[in-house]
Amino acid sequence: MGEILSDLTDLRNIMSQHGLFSTGMLLILGYFLGKLMARIHLPEITGYIIAGLILGDAALGIIHQEMSESLQIVTDVALGLIALTIGGEFSMSKLKRMGSEVVIITLAQVLLTLIAVTLALWLFKLPLPFAMMLGALATATAPAATVAIVQSLRAHGPFVDRLYGIVALDDAGAVIIFGIVFAVVSGILTSDTIAGAAVGEAVASTIHKGGGFAIIFGAFKEILLSILMGGAAGWIIHALARNKKNTGELMIISLGWIFLLTAISLVFHLSAILANMAAGMVLINLSPRNHRVFRNLEPLTPPMYALFFAIAGTELNPAIFLKGNILILGLVFIFARAAGKILGVWSGAVLAKSKNNVRKYLGFCMLPQAGVAIGLVLMIQASPVVATLGPAQKDIITMMVNIILLSVFFNELVGPPVSKMAIVKALDMEVS
Repeated sequence: MGEILSDLTDLRNIMSQHGLFSTGMLLILGYFLGKLMARIHLPEITGYIIAGLILGDAALGIIHQEMSESLQIVTDVALGLIALTIGGEFSMSKLKRMGSEVVIITLAQVLLTLIAVTLALWLFKLPLPFAMMLGALATATAPAATVAIVQSLRAHGPFVDRLYGIVALDDAGAVIIFGIVFAVVSGILTSDTIAGAAVGEAVASTIHKGGGFAIIFGAFKEILLSILMGGAAGWIIHALARNKKNTGELMIISLGWIFLLTAISLVFHLSAILANMAAGMVLINLSPRNHRVFRNLEPLTPPMYALFFAIAGTELNPAIFLKGNILILGLVFIFARAAGKILGVWSGAVLAKSKNNVRKYLGFCMLPQAGVAIGLVLMIQASPVVATLGPAQKDIITMMVNIILLSVFFNELVGPPVSKMAIVKALDMEVS
């Protein structure tokens, strides 16, 4: 028996070195677990994530971290398609119908989430600068889960339009909030003391030195360049696809520019999500006929989504979440974030005089959290500011990374089922 297990382990190690084997395993196990989740009325996304968790280092070890990194191109393409889809919902006619409603709700939920998470973690004795950074990270959501659920339900209507609009604006708001907060916190952490009494002096010092403004300017520049580049790509796709009747040619042109736009964004440290959103928005507003570009890309989305969420699952490791401080602060972060998102959407919807289904249910669709939050917290970890900190403060930064990973693990498993339930109930109210 021992020899058989040893042979199976050797076979696993040999086969797991091949990207196609890993991709096939993720798709097949993801498919079966996705169907299982659907049978018990959970989103298929949850099954894909569990498939990745089972195949990853945390369980069977068939897909190692190095292999999941080599599949990063799948994640990049999936994010490009997701962002383009969201941007395609931003036609001017829809925006005029929604008016200021989407902006008000987005601002309310971003600010309330920032405040709720910051205060909650500070009350649980996390130093204020680190609580502020986690509060900023909490504002980001995961558009991929929302888009996948909406498309699986084939849902349309005013509620979905507002949901897409808020999810799209949320990431831009999260990047802006993070840039401002990190600018302030950088000054606090590099000052002589980080005690609560010295916070005001540290903030004033940061502004006086101009270092904070440089970071804020950098964040705004990233957003602006991403949008401009995406807009240009959208115009090019429109110009090339305008007279094309062959669906194969349309797909080749569209995919080629999505790949180029995503790659250029990543190389020059711009936002691939914002760039592709801008491309989709420009594309849909240049001509209603460009709907066919989005329709042609739809057949690609199921396998790309399945791989995207399965790969995300391989990077999760539940064992590190059982440590005392991480577990306690992680749960505080998760529940404070949920409260901020739900109450923020509700208060914004009340101010904007939104319909009842938006007030009651849209906040529950904002719970999923993934790539943006992880990317931002890893950026903090690699920041030159962190290199100047003492050992105790560096330990807190490491703890922050694990708190975000715990939140992503929880919200990517729990968030999609809650979002699906909320969308179904909101749509039921919409038609009744």
